[in-house]
Amino acid sequence: MSYAADRRNFLKFLAASPLFATSALAEGLRWPDPMDWAPHDPGKLISDPTQALSVFEFEPVMKVNVPPAHFGYMATGVDDELTLRANREGFQKFELRPRRLVDVSQIDMSVEIFGTRFDSPIVIAPTGSNRAFHPDAEIAVAKAARLGNHLQILSTVATTSIEDAMTARGAPVWFQLYTTQYPEVGEALVKRAEAAGAPAIAVTLDVRSQAKWETYARLRRTDTRQCGSCHGGSDYLSRKPNFSSISLGAAGGTAVTNLTWDSIKRLRDKVKVKLVLKGILTPEDAKQAAEAGIDGIVVSNHGGRTEDGVSATITMLPEIVEAVGGRMPVLVDSGFRRGSDIVKALAIGARAVCIGRPYLWGLGAFGQPGVERVLGILRNETRTAMQQLGAPSLKDLTPAMVRRI
Repeated sequence: MSYAADRRNFLKFLAASPLFATSALAEGLRWPDPMDWAPHDPGKLISDPTQALSVFEFEPVMKVNVPPAHFGYMATGVDDELTLRANREGFQKFELRPRRLVDVSQIDMSVEIFGTRFDSPIVIAPTGSNRAFHPDAEIAVAKAARLGNHLQILSTVATTSIEDAMTARGAPVWFQLYTTQYPEVGEALVKRAEAAGAPAIAVTLDVRSQAKWETYARLRRTDTRQCGSCHGGSDYLSRKPNFSSISLGAAGGTAVTNLTWDSIKRLRDKVKVKLVLKGILTPEDAKQAAEAGIDGIVVSNHGGRTEDGVSATITMLPEIVEAVGGRMPVLVDSGFRRGSDIVKALAIGARAVCIGRPYLWGLGAFGQPGVERVLGILRNETRTAMQQLGAPSLKDLTPAMVRRI
């Protein structure tokens, strides 16, 4: 066969490929630049966590392993899922500015938060109902956190109690708090967490209505199991271990419509440990939190799970850090998937970065080994990014290393 015939056949093959179906190549027979020689193939899944090159390779394995309704609960955003996408696209609006001729043969990724030192700034964000993804649930996550000495924040609606999570972690974990509509229920949860040894309570602020999870609803329709006995209903909270022995009264869910700054001030007076506000998205609220004596904040849009059309957290982070002015540590979550994402936030001024869905992908795919591998990949990518930036320690990551475009 001639060269010309070979070239025609190759171009026909590329033009028929889904990879190039909407590309300039398909439209004008021009070579894309750069060429994608190794695109992800969803038909070829990793069979072992050590095979993963990035955290993204765990999600399709989880999709196979986990029932459709459970996977949908993890993956869903709200409405058009604009916030879900904005969280990822936001990182493209920031470029890194590396400095040369800096000795980066030794990298110190350790960070101190409220007097405790952790080996990396990667924090286990609170996620609910982990047993829906793997039988070992939050215990597997805690053991993986222990191996890497990560700060872990346990959800109010975890399928593992705060006491058991701490035993598995081998160290104190923070407790994420849904206050419910009834302050006495929230206060009882705080007392339990404090008695267990939680050094901080992180109050979630952004669950104020029932979320419209369309992806979850569609995937649940494809689930042939009888789900009613496990999900929803008036006894949703009472089935969660952290609510055992707590009188719930009429409290039936996590949505809270009556949480105000006055509520937070009352909590501040009652909470004996550090009090953190999770869900801050504006510099105005960040400033008010600092002035109210709050110990720390988490810049968060709940991973795009509670409201659509709001800003990506990385987009709002510079203004919020400026508003806080160093008066308290600023943590951030939502959309972090790469070490380069993490160092951008740290350089802007975040003390630490919280990871949610990626470790759930690892959990649903392979259990504890999957969580360990996800965290290991993110640690390695963060270390590499620090070396390339010329930052041998976290304190060397400065705002001058990031440029907004």
